[in-house]
Amino acid sequence: MTALRQRKGNKGKDPVSEPQTQRADRAAEVPVKPAPAGPSCWTALCVVTGSTVAVGLGLLCCIYVATLHENDLWFSNIKEVEREISFRTECGLYYSYYKQMLKAPSIQEGLSELINDNTTEAKRTINILQRMNIYQEVLLSILYRILPIQAYLEPIYFYIYTVFALQALYVLGLFITSWMLSDSWLAGVLTGVWYILNSRVDTTRVEFTISLRENWSLPFFALQVAAITCYLRPPLGSTHQRVLLWLVFVCTLCFCLTWQFNQFILLVQALLIFTLDSLDLLLPEQVMALYLVQLLSLLCVWLLQFCNSMILGSLVLSFIVAVLFVKHFQKGLKTGGLFVRIAKLALHTLLVLALTLIINYSAKKILKLRSDEHIFKFVKAKFGLGATRDFDASLYLCEEAFGLLPLDTFERMAGTLLVYPYLCTLLVLLVTLAFSTLTNLRYGGTGRASSGHEEAAFVMRPDIAYNLLHTVFYGLLAYSTMRSGYLQGRPSSFLSNLCLKVLPCKPFRPLCTLPPHSFFWPKILEELSELREFYDPDTVELMTWISSRTPTRAVFAGSMQLLAGIKLCTGRVLTNHPHYEDQALRERTRQVYQIYARQSAEEVHRLLLSAGADYVVLEDSICYERRHSRGCRLRDLLDLANGHIMDGPGENDPDLVPAAYPRFCQAVRSGEPPYSSLFARVFRNKTFHVYKLKKAKEKK
Repeated sequence: MTALRQRKGNKGKDPVSEPQTQRADRAAEVPVKPAPAGPSCWTALCVVTGSTVAVGLGLLCCIYVATLHENDLWFSNIKEVEREISFRTECGLYYSYYKQMLKAPSIQEGLSELINDNTTEAKRTINILQRMNIYQEVLLSILYRILPIQAYLEPIYFYIYTVFALQALYVLGLFITSWMLSDSWLAGVLTGVWYILNSRVDTTRVEFTISLRENWSLPFFALQVAAITCYLRPPLGSTHQRVLLWLVFVCTLCFCLTWQFNQFILLVQALLIFTLDSLDLLLPEQVMALYLVQLLSLLCVWLLQFCNSMILGSLVLSFIVAVLFVKHFQKGLKTGGLFVRIAKLALHTLLVLALTLIINYSAKKILKLRSDEHIFKFVKAKFGLGATRDFDASLYLCEEAFGLLPLDTFERMAGTLLVYPYLCTLLVLLVTLAFSTLTNLRYGGTGRASSGHEEAAFVMRPDIAYNLLHTVFYGLLAYSTMRSGYLQGRPSSFLSNLCLKVLPCKPFRPLCTLPPHSFFWPKILEELSELREFYDPDTVELMTWISSRTPTRAVFAGSMQLLAGIKLCTGRVLTNHPHYEDQALRERTRQVYQIYARQSAEEVHRLLLSAGADYVVLEDSICYERRHSRGCRLRDLLDLANGHIMDGPGENDPDLVPAAYPRFCQAVRSGEPPYSSLFARVFRNKTFHVYKLKKAKEKK
C-alpha cells in the first residue's frame, strides 16, 4: 500500500527521468526495521525439539519390539539351530540366502550362486534375485563382510537388529506425516504413542516374523507417504518439489524392491491419485509427477530383478499406462456444469478401467504370464464371485490372516482411546471432503482458482485430502483382508489434527494429546513382563539328524513351511518352498502334497521321483490336523481338488466320489506292501516321520 500511495502522489512525473542518486538517497532515508528474532528462534526450537522427540519415539519402538522378541524366545540363551528354527515358514527361506551369502568364499561367488541356484528347487536352476525380493539380504551380507563388526556381533543379531531399526524409520515416517498435517509435532507424539501401544497385535508383527518382506518394505512406504504429503503442501518452490519427488522415487523404489506384493499396494495408491485428480483436488502437474514416479520405480525394479515378467504383467502398470493414455487424448474433461462434469467423469473412469483390463490381458497373453493367477482366483472367491476348488486359492481362503478383520480388533483399539475419536474425526473430514468435491465439480477446483468462487467454496488442503483417502482406501483393504491391517498405521493423524486445533487447552496441549497414564502404562508393563522360551525339541532332533545322517546333496520333499527350515538349518536341496509366486512351483507343490491325499503308493512314489526327491518328511500335525475346521484342513483341500469325499461327519458336494485308496500319510506307516517296497522309514519321533524313496535298483 505504501508503494501504491507513492505512485499516486507522483502522478505526472516520469520516475525514470529522476536521477538515480536522488532515488538512492531517498531510499536510504527510509529506516529499515530489523526482522524480529523471536519467532524464528521459537520455530527453530520447535523443529529441534520435535525432531528429537521423533527420533526418541522411533528408538523406543525399536527397543520395544526387540525386547518382545527376546522375551518370547529367550533368543540370547538358545542354541544356534533353535534360533534358525524360530524363523518360521518363508522367514527361514529368506534368511537362508543371507546365511548362504556369508558362507560363500567371496561376494562374487555368493552372487553367482544366487543367480544360478540349483538347491532351492530340485532339478531346476533358477535366478533367486529374479524370482524373489532378497536384495536386502544381499546388501546386509555384504555390509557384514566389509564392516569391522564380526568380533562383536554375530551375523544373526546383525540381521534382526537391522529389521528392528527399520521399525524406527516406520515410526519416524508416521511422526513426520502427522506433524505436517496438524502443524504441530505433538500430533506426531500422539501417532507414535498409539502405534507403539497397538504394535503387539494390530500394527506390526515384526517381533515374531522378522524376515517377512513387509517388515522391510513398510518403513519405506511410511517415508514415501510422508514425502508425498510434504510434496502436496502448498506452496513449494520448484527446487523443493524436485527434491521431494526424488525422495518419493527413492522410497518407492526401496519399497518395491523389498516386497513382491508391492504392485497391489501401488495399485491402491494409483487409484487414490486417480480419485483425487478426478475430483479436482490435485494439480495436473502433481498427478503426472506422481504417476511417473510410480512408473519409473516399477521399471527400475524390473531391471534390477533381471526383467521379471511379473512386473510387466501387473495391474498397476497397466492402470498407469491406461490413465496417461486416456488423459492425453481426452480433452475438456474438467469443463461444463455439475451434471456434465459428473457424466464426463463417469465416462472417463469407464474408459480407464476398460483400457486397463485390455492392456493387462494383452500383456499376460503376450508374455504368457500365470504367476499371479492364484491371487485373482482368491479375490474372486473371497468376494463371492464364484466358489472354487482350486487348491492354491483355497490355501489362502482358509488362512485366518486372509479373512475379514476380526471385530475384537476394534475392542482392543478402543482400550487405547483410539477407535471412537478416530471414527468421529474421520466422519467430519469425509463430510468436509464431500462439500469440497461438490464445490470443485461445480465451479472448478485447483486448476481454476481464478474463477471467483473460491471465497464461498469449501477448501481442503491437497495433503489432507490425500491422507484422508489414503486411510479410507487402505482401511477398507485392511478390513477385507486381516493381513493388510498393518498398512493402516496412521489413524491418529487426523484425530490429532482436530484435537490440536479444536480442543480449548492450549496451555496444556501436551497433556491433552497423550492418552491417560492409567490406560497404556499397565498394558506396556504387562506385555514386557511376559517371559517365554523357545521349545521345539522334535524339530531340533529332525534338523540334527538330517545334518549328520544324510548326504549334502540329498533332496527333501514335504510341506512348504518345514522345507524352508530344512534349507536354512541343513542346506539340503528342496522340492518346493513357500515363495508361491510361480505357476510351475505351485503345480509341483500340489503334486508333492499328494502325500497327504488318498493316492496309491505307486502314484505318490512316481510324483516324488518326478520332483527329484530322495526323502519325504511326513508331519502328524498335518496328517491328523485339527487346527482348521472341516473343509479347510490341508487333507480336505486335497480331497476336494481330487474330487474325493472329505473325512469326518458333514455334508459333501454330490459330484464328489469315495477315494479308491487310503490316505497315504496314514497307510505308509503300516510297512506293508506295496508301501514297504517303495518307501523305507529312516527316522521318526513324536512329530515327524522321514521315509527314503527306494529307487529301481534298491527295489530289486
